[in-house]
Amino acid sequence: MKIRGRVLVLAVSMPVIAFAVIGGFMSKAVAREQSYQYLRIFEDVVSLILSNYVEEVNVDKVMHGAMHGLADGLDPDSAYLDVAQVKVLDKGDLGGPAQTGLELTRQYYLRVIAARDGSPAAKAGLLPGDYIRAIDGQSTRDVTVYEGQRLLRGRPGTKVRLTVLRGNAAEPHEIDLAREELSSVSVKSKIAAPGVGYLRVAEFAKNTPDQIKSEINSLTKNGAKSVMIDLRGTAFGDVDAGLAAARLFVKNGVLAYRQDRDKQKEAVSAAAGDGAITINTVVLTDNGTSNGAEVFAAALAGNKRAQLIGERTLGRAARQKLVRLPDGSGLMLTHLIYMTPASVAIHEKGLVPDVAVEQPDIDFGQVAPATDATLQKAIESLTTKAAA
Repeated sequence: MKIRGRVLVLAVSMPVIAFAVIGGFMSKAVAREQSYQYLRIFEDVVSLILSNYVEEVNVDKVMHGAMHGLADGLDPDSAYLDVAQVKVLDKGDLGGPAQTGLELTRQYYLRVIAARDGSPAAKAGLLPGDYIRAIDGQSTRDVTVYEGQRLLRGRPGTKVRLTVLRGNAAEPHEIDLAREELSSVSVKSKIAAPGVGYLRVAEFAKNTPDQIKSEINSLTKNGAKSVMIDLRGTAFGDVDAGLAAARLFVKNGVLAYRQDRDKQKEAVSAAAGDGAITINTVVLTDNGTSNGAEVFAAALAGNKRAQLIGERTLGRAARQKLVRLPDGSGLMLTHLIYMTPASVAIHEKGLVPDVAVEQPDIDFGQVAPATDATLQKAIESLTTKAAA
C-alpha cells in the first residue's frame, strides 16, 4: 500500500479504535483479542475501499457511516452522535416547545412506539409500528432517535411532513402535522361498568403519581370496587415516575432491579407508607407500552397486585449516558437496564401478558372497531373476581 494510503487508513481507524476501547469493551482478554481481530479486518476494508473504489472517497462520510453502523449493532437507543449533535445535546436544544406527540425507536428507519393522547400524531391516526421513512423529505435511514425527536419539534403552529409506511403497504403516506404544546394532564378516569373504574395513564411524569391517587379516590367515591389501568400506547415519561406510581399499589417487596454492565443488581423496594391503594387492579398493555409504563406494570404484576391483559410490551426500560470521543463526537450508550421483581430483564424483551388479547390491524383511513376487545376482557376479568 502507498504511504498516503497507510496514513489515511490509520487516520480513519483511530475513531473506531477509540469506540472499541471506551466503555470497557475490552475489559476481558478474550474480548480484547476478538476486538483487535475485527479492527484488523476493518483496516483491511478501509484499505480496499481507498484503493479500489471507482471514485475519490469522502473519508468523513464513510467513517460516519461506519460509526453509525457500530452503534446500530447495540440497541435502538444507543447511537453515534457527530460533533454538531453533541453540541446541540450539550445546549439542551430540544428543537422547540411544540411537538407532534410521537415517541420513536429505530428499526432500519425511525419507527413509532406510540402517539401521545390528544396529540397531532394521535389525531392523524399514527399507530405503534408505523415507520417514519422521512421527515420533511429527509430520509430517516441514518437518523438517530435523538435527532428524529428533535426534528419533530418546533414552534407552535409550524408544520412537519412525515412519510409513513404501515404494515405491508407498498406505498407510503404523506402526513402533515401541525406542532402543538401538549397538555400536562396525563391521567383521566371514568366508570366503565358497574363497580369497575377505568384509569387512563398517558404519561409517567413527575406529577403522575399524585394524579393517579386523586383519580383513584374519585373512582372509589363513585362506586368503583376495582380498576383497570390502561397503559396501551404509554411510552412517555420517566422510569423513576413509573416506580413512584408503583409505590402507591405495592406495600412491600421489590419493585424492580437495576443492573449495570458488571451484572451488579440494585433492588428498588417498597418502603414504609407505600401501598396505600388496595383496590383490585388489572393493567392493559400493548406493543406501545414502554419505559416507565413497563416498569410500573412489572412491579404490580411481579407483586401479585395486578394481572396484565393485552399484548407483549415493547421492551424499552433502560438508561443511556453520553460517552465523549476525542474529536468532540460521542456515543450514547445504554449502561443500565431494569429488571422485573423476578430478575427478568425488561429491556429488549418486554413483558408477556397474563391474558393475551391481540389488537386488530388498522389500515390508513380505516375506522377502529367499535368494540375494544382488550377492555372487554379486562371488565370480564374484574367482574368475575368480584362475583367470586
